[in-house]
Amino acid sequence: MQISSKFTVALHIFTCVDAFKDEYKVTSDFLAGSINTNPVIVRRLLAKLKNAGLIKVARGTGGIELTRPLNKISFLDVYAAIEPENKADLFRFHESPNPKCPVGRNIHNLLDGKLAAIQEAMESEMKRYTIADLSSELHELLREQE
Repeated sequence: MQISSKFTVALHIFTCVDAFKDEYKVTSDFLAGSINTNPVIVRRLLAKLKNAGLIKVARGTGGIELTRPLNKISFLDVYAAIEPENKADLFRFHESPNPKCPVGRNIHNLLDGKLAAIQEAMESEMKRYTIADLSSELHELLREQE
């Protein structure tokens, strides 16, 4: 199982927006420099975050603003915005197990509840962490590095 790097890039975006909001206009080009990726990738993610209502983006070099306080944006909010196609079912089930096989006929009965419980646990854990956690931990790391 692997969640795409889009999720961690989105968390990087939020951390940069907060860390640099008072010093720079945080634009897709600025973010791409920090992430070390193409600005087009950043713009695609920003569009998803904007559509989810987590950020506002001013055209041109206007910069990015968060629409909620840092402690009101959970990792799950970010994940749901970035990976909406994966949000419904974390585990993708193979299409057509053979109904004539005793395992194929029963595999959904064996796994569905367990996989749902695993997904629920992951989502519950993702709700515990917020962008505010990243911000405070970053400030602590920077103080230690001085």
